[in-house]
Amino acid sequence: MRSKFLTWRLCLFLVLSAVVSAEVCEQELKVWHKFTVDVPGPQTSETADVNPFMDYRLDVAFFGPSGQHYYSVPGYYAADGDAANTGADAGNQWRVHFVPDQAGQWTYSVSFRTGENIAVSDDAGAGNPVTHIDGLKGFFVVEPTDKTGRDFRGKGLLCYRGKHYLQFAGTDADKPFGNNDYFLKCGVDAPENLLAYADFDGDFKSDGISDELIKTWAPHVKDWKSGDPTWQGGKGKGLIGALNYLSSKGLNAVSFLPMNIEGDDRNVFPYTDYNERFRLDVSRLAQWEIVFEHADKLGLFLHFKTQETENDQLLDGGALGPERRLYYRELIARFGHHLALNWNLGEENTNTTEQLKEFCAFFYRHDPYRHPVVVHTYPDQKEKVYAPLLGDQEALRGVSLQTNFADFRAVHGDVLEWVQRSEQAGVPWVVSCDEPGDPEHALVPDKDDPTHDNARKNALWGAVMAGGAGLEWYFGYGHDHSDLTCQDFRSRDAFWDQCRVMLDFFKNNKIPFWEMTNNDALLTGADGYCFCKPNELYVVYLKSTTGGKLKLPQGSYSLHWHNPRTGGDLKSGGVIVTSGITMPLGALGTPPADPEKDWVVLLRRQ
Repeated sequence: MRSKFLTWRLCLFLVLSAVVSAEVCEQELKVWHKFTVDVPGPQTSETADVNPFMDYRLDVAFFGPSGQHYYSVPGYYAADGDAANTGADAGNQWRVHFVPDQAGQWTYSVSFRTGENIAVSDDAGAGNPVTHIDGLKGFFVVEPTDKTGRDFRGKGLLCYRGKHYLQFAGTDADKPFGNNDYFLKCGVDAPENLLAYADFDGDFKSDGISDELIKTWAPHVKDWKSGDPTWQGGKGKGLIGALNYLSSKGLNAVSFLPMNIEGDDRNVFPYTDYNERFRLDVSRLAQWEIVFEHADKLGLFLHFKTQETENDQLLDGGALGPERRLYYRELIARFGHHLALNWNLGEENTNTTEQLKEFCAFFYRHDPYRHPVVVHTYPDQKEKVYAPLLGDQEALRGVSLQTNFADFRAVHGDVLEWVQRSEQAGVPWVVSCDEPGDPEHALVPDKDDPTHDNARKNALWGAVMAGGAGLEWYFGYGHDHSDLTCQDFRSRDAFWDQCRVMLDFFKNNKIPFWEMTNNDALLTGADGYCFCKPNELYVVYLKSTTGGKLKLPQGSYSLHWHNPRTGGDLKSGGVIVTSGITMPLGALGTPPADPEKDWVVLLRRQ
């Protein structure tokens, strides 16, 4: 393996013809793996008069083996190239991250320009070329991925493909549940200040602004494992351990604010200080990248909530001006190569429809991977915010829903409404309920609700049975380990088991949820949901198996029972034969135990 890296670096040197040398750390040159090129450019610093973030623009065009694959990828200033460990704020290293989607030989061409505010200009010819770097060309050879399991590098880029669910680009559409599959999400929406972490560089920890909310993630240090990443001699174990724990529980998503200036916490931002908008803290962002890269390997989707209601007017007064353009560009350049993520335009968003469309268009033009863009708003603002964006081919790819009842009773109906309305508008949205419940309670700790019956019945299963793409769980402010104060995800350990049970049900039983739709009308007189692939497969969730009726097309069906509380193997209920008329639920037989509790019935047509 080592000789292969040396051979590649020699080829690169020959292509560059000694005009400039490119430092490329040893890395796995495989499909879906991060490929990083460091280009030595002008010596500068975060505080230089010629602003390295605004007055230089590095873009690299990558051309794939087929000749048809082309990506234009933005780059960024990386100080000394190892700022996560050195804490450097100066140097001559400029960096590009790229994720190749094909095996074979790739070529690339560098565009490196300088000029006032050129980084936020869409004029490709603007500015002046940086001598000896602009026009640089090179090549590298990529092998197939060798990763399996939860590691996203074995699955590929998570893409929007005109359905209500995202699909990994490595998926062979004719062989579902082979190497890759469609994505059903279940993870954490809290704490929103996940990145307000004491081990990250910066003065935010001692500037007197909400310093009491700084996190150590100390309860999760024990979840860090030998070989896991750290920085600066062992920092980062708490947060890395927290991600390990979430993955070990079977969860597959994590959410965070990369900027909460003027928000509830106010300790997370990419800038050199609280009042800066045009200069980035290179070392802190490099440390974020270490965390996000580890999340990729653990199979954790990254939900970037780019702003919140308290600061959605902060950049350029809410418009798409130079401050916002730089912010978005830096997010894309530094983190857009991650395989599973979405860009959320704002939590509880108050930007205008036209502004949201402009934000969407910016990501559509500048994100080479076209990661899905979503938006979140207040429960009573959905019609105002979401409805004008329905059917827009270059706007939203999904919505991030919030509800406002402690018992989660609004989740199923809200998800179903926007799944159906987006379908009717011609652009199916990926609909996720990312803040189920109410602000005070939502998902409470296990000690406050050991069974989590409402969360399981009304939200966990209510969302997915409506055709939703999944959920992220908000922690209410009225309980320990809240949306701002949580430092121990084990506070809800028992409920994470129920989330894993739901995900395992669909995965292990090969339920083609991406081909299914909600049809609650088949279920009458009973509290539950029906999710089906008509005439083939029916999943019926019953909050109680006593009373009610079900209508199925005429035919024979194998029947199995699934316990959504504890999971385990399906329990056979034999075969039932229907005449196409509505039948009492009693005709399905009785569940293995506890008929007064919730059960899932799986019916497959024979």
